[in-house]
Amino acid sequence: MTLLTYNVIKVLAITAICAVAGFVFSPILLRILYQLKFWKKEARSVAITGEQAPVFNSLHKEREVTVPRGGGVLIFISVVLVMFLVSLAGHLFPIWWLKKLDFISRHETWLPLFALVTASLLGFFDDVLVVAGKGKYSGKGLEFWRRIAIVVLIGLVGGWWFFAKLGWDTVHLPLLGNFPEGINIFLGWLIIPFFVLVTVASFAGGIIDGIDGLSGGVLATIFGSFAIIAFSQGKADLAAFCGAVVGALFAFLWFNIPPARFYMGETGSLGLTVTMAVVAFLTDSVLVLPLIAGVMVLEVSTTILQVLSKKIRGKKIWLSTPFHHHLEAKGWPHYQISMRFWLVSIVLALLGTAIRLMSK
Repeated sequence: MTLLTYNVIKVLAITAICAVAGFVFSPILLRILYQLKFWKKEARSVAITGEQAPVFNSLHKEREVTVPRGGGVLIFISVVLVMFLVSLAGHLFPIWWLKKLDFISRHETWLPLFALVTASLLGFFDDVLVVAGKGKYSGKGLEFWRRIAIVVLIGLVGGWWFFAKLGWDTVHLPLLGNFPEGINIFLGWLIIPFFVLVTVASFAGGIIDGIDGLSGGVLATIFGSFAIIAFSQGKADLAAFCGAVVGALFAFLWFNIPPARFYMGETGSLGLTVTMAVVAFLTDSVLVLPLIAGVMVLEVSTTILQVLSKKIRGKKIWLSTPFHHHLEAKGWPHYQISMRFWLVSIVLALLGTAIRLMSK
């Protein structure tokens, strides 16, 4: 068996193992979340700007106070547990193929694992505050700027490791320069603040966790794309990590598609968006990230434009934002929005992946 074939098997096997682990853990997590009544005690009635949000409230009032948050715990636990159990098994049992399944790697997976753990724990703390009805953010929870500050700190640590320990000081610009290979742009130590900027911008993409099935499908597409890119670069461990996330998201989606049994919450959305940014840097794909994560860009852009329009023009552009709430208000069924956004996400991710693969 060639190394290439084995690495393909490794990525596929880890994806499947993580999906199975997620399916096994899901009923336990669901039971705990419902016993704890891990949902908002009152529906959010104001927007992030502090204004009243009657459209959003009319669409989600009942679901917000009956469906638990914290489904992201499933993703976080499944990935971390599989990573360490597979590594432990490889060390305990002298079987060559079992050792080869280990995908904990200093150069490839330490950094995304750090991002997933720290950002997920931050998100879980926020979810706990939301459920407890504490905090200052619209609808309770950890104050927005406090979350941003901690994400910046995570980005600083990650950016320092990326530059000082892994030796990265350039970013790849595809297509331009030597078409179609693209060119590498030297940033030197400036790659650290750039790392922080992208991490914070990616964190904003968590707003897609708004309706049943939407965030899970979009994020599975994104991490699936990065698995392909990482594998094409010979980074089998990083590809396996991305596959593990996809497998966990499959298990999550089983219970999140309409009607959702739980929502991802900040535990999942914050953990995965920050990890997404880190993986984009490790695959030198950060400049195609806006295309691969195009649905997130759309959602964030509509929210920013809506806020600016209300500040400058005194009126809305859309009935509600992010954009999926506008479509809901227009009468689109939520399952139709989710599945159509999945399709758009797949097409954009395929295009972004193709562009990156054309490059050296």
